[in-house]
Amino acid sequence: MPREVTDADGIRWTCAQAYAGLSEQAGDPSAARVGEDRYEVVCTPSGGAQTVRLELAADWETALDDEQLLGKINAATNDAR
Repeated sequence: MPREVTDADGIRWTCAQAYAGLSEQAGDPSAARVGEDRYEVVCTPSGGAQTVRLELAADWETALDDEQLLGKINAATNDAR
């Protein structure tokens, strides 16, 4: 299930676990797994920024509050520059 957060610049990020192309079992929830209890999450902006990929713990949807998730997105966008 996608999760939406909005950053200080008003960009709305929609984040969801990645599935397609990650394994032969695309569509299987395990396809997003990149390590033990780690998943690839794709965050897509509403505009003006580039999509980022994050590697997060399996419980990222509930364990990370909005500020923590935005911090990871910000770190990934800064790394991409």
